[in-house]
Amino acid sequence: MPRMSPPSFALSVLDLAPVVSGTPAAVSIRRTVELAQLAERLGYVRIWYAEHHAMPSVASSAPEILIAHSAAATRHIRVGSGGVMLPNHAPLRVAENFHTLEALYPGRIDLGIGRAPGGVPGASRALRAVRGDLFVQMLDELQRYSRGDATGGFDDVHAEPGGVGCPPIWLLGSSGASARMAGEDGMGYSFAAHFSPAPPAPAMHAYRQHFRPSPQFARPHAILGVAAVCADRETQARELASTMELAWLRIHSGRFLPLPSPEEAMAYPYSDYEREALEEVRARTIVGTPAQVRARIEALAGETAADEVMIVSNIHDHAARLRSYELIAAAFA
Repeated sequence: MPRMSPPSFALSVLDLAPVVSGTPAAVSIRRTVELAQLAERLGYVRIWYAEHHAMPSVASSAPEILIAHSAAATRHIRVGSGGVMLPNHAPLRVAENFHTLEALYPGRIDLGIGRAPGGVPGASRALRAVRGDLFVQMLDELQRYSRGDATGGFDDVHAEPGGVGCPPIWLLGSSGASARMAGEDGMGYSFAAHFSPAPPAPAMHAYRQHFRPSPQFARPHAILGVAAVCADRETQARELASTMELAWLRIHSGRFLPLPSPEEAMAYPYSDYEREALEEVRARTIVGTPAQVRARIEALAGETAADEVMIVSNIHDHAARLRSYELIAAAFA
């Protein structure tokens, strides 16, 4: 069998700290370090933590804390947010948090930023989040605090600790709305194809078309987020993926429950409508053996000209989840 050439793109990990049925959410938080250490050993270039609030299925409500915890337990893998939902926070506070992380772990921190609420509908009100249409203003304010040239009545305010810059900023998107801005401002860009029904290629190409070099990014860098479940046998991978499929159906109907077991997912009485919706979920999820997963990822990376593919694997069994990342890394070795 001929040896396969290495991919033209890097691999990385997105961790939502999924909460699984029958296991306390605190366990999901503690498992984040184990995945980060494994990802580093396997050669993944970065691991990001998402921000979600008041969702019993997701424990990653405080990505800054998870970043610090995992960065302390690893040596060289980049660790960041995927992302901080900026409308939920004061820009100065975000700048201070990430200046502090950059001071503690220089050259290893990423600041991924999004404009979505990141949680159940009431979470935005509880967080006193501002309107999404103020996102551009808030992003500019964050950067000004970081540079020390804040304006608008706060001229004496800047992000501390000083002496370190803001980590590289990545804009996150799921519809293409942020792609042009990320390019024009010389930022990184990440498209969430793991949950977005929108095709990723137009957004990724728009980002490159409008890219202007910046001190943080001399060249464009686009990350494609994908959901993937890998196992030694295709039937096993399909069974493992069934839990993620049922979880997505529940989320779309407003039921934010922990990730179900494969047994629960296989026994679930799907309605005709749910079966149709399930096909849409399966269309954007990569499931199979290492060879099958590699082929699908390579095809998507080729269509989108992705510089990097970021993989999220929400699997009920923790050992199977780690094994999925191992198999995918081996498939591209």
